[in-house]
Amino acid sequence: MAIEVFGKKDTRSGFGDGLLEVGRKNENVVGLCADLTGSLKMNAFEKEFPNRFVQVGIAEANMMGIAAGMTIGGKIPYTGTFANFSTGRVYDQIRQSIAYSNKNVKICASHAGITLGEDGATHQILEDIGMMRMLPNMTVIVPADYNQTKAATIAIAEHNGPVYLRFGRPVVPIFVPENQPFVIGKADVLIEGTDVTIVACGHLVWKSIEAAQILAEQGISAEVINMHTIKPFDSAALLKSIAKTGCVVSAEEHMRNGGLGDAVAQVLSQENPTPQEYVAVNDSFGESGTPDELMAKYKLEAVDVVAAVKKVISRKA
Repeated sequence: MAIEVFGKKDTRSGFGDGLLEVGRKNENVVGLCADLTGSLKMNAFEKEFPNRFVQVGIAEANMMGIAAGMTIGGKIPYTGTFANFSTGRVYDQIRQSIAYSNKNVKICASHAGITLGEDGATHQILEDIGMMRMLPNMTVIVPADYNQTKAATIAIAEHNGPVYLRFGRPVVPIFVPENQPFVIGKADVLIEGTDVTIVACGHLVWKSIEAAQILAEQGISAEVINMHTIKPFDSAALLKSIAKTGCVVSAEEHMRNGGLGDAVAQVLSQENPTPQEYVAVNDSFGESGTPDELMAKYKLEAVDVVAAVKKVISRKA
């Protein structure tokens, strides 16, 4: 059951390295940033392709409009800013100029969730997955580590249509093998189990792996699924797993409303009603603090996944 770890790195660096690599492969890839080039790790792309990079400044709505226009000429724009500014500040522009007309814009959003840390509630968005998965034509991807974020950044260039790619700032373990192909809409079963299914995305995938290891020591067999694509959702992988386990825990660094957990619940209610527990922020804004402090306070740690597993198994019984 041991998961091999290949070091630690932040997922935003996976985006930066992936953008540079896909830029070398595809001359139609262009980068746009809203005055956060360093934070988004877009420096290397800007340096190597200065004529394919636009520093828009603190004008996120304008950036989305420019990106939409670039697609008409065959370009593949990657926009970069914090997740809060990639969604909440520009939702009208995304809806009207990108999603409605199915423009080929890649909305790349860093510093998502509460692990943004000390910048506080005004910068920590916990509603963005729900906002973006509700939009017609929008693909929503939340990779789990550096390698997967890099692979996803490269893969979305081949996808025709708008994409929301969500990642973060904290340094986290790397457990997805290097050069593992990223398939949009195809979940990864990381650990096989028989007693409970844990479906997670983003930073909560590693927390779920840790939880599965704790549970194994207590005689509970947990299946862990990395549901890196929230939309389109891999219903088949979920249904196959719960056919074995009979219950499920969803885990995400997001509000419990509208995110991965609700995507899971939607499939279960329609296909196979099954006991489910959520590990997510419960109808609350964030606050200032270190990422570790906030993950503990808002109950997004491995121990919280363990507690949810025990609760859902008791409901199954």
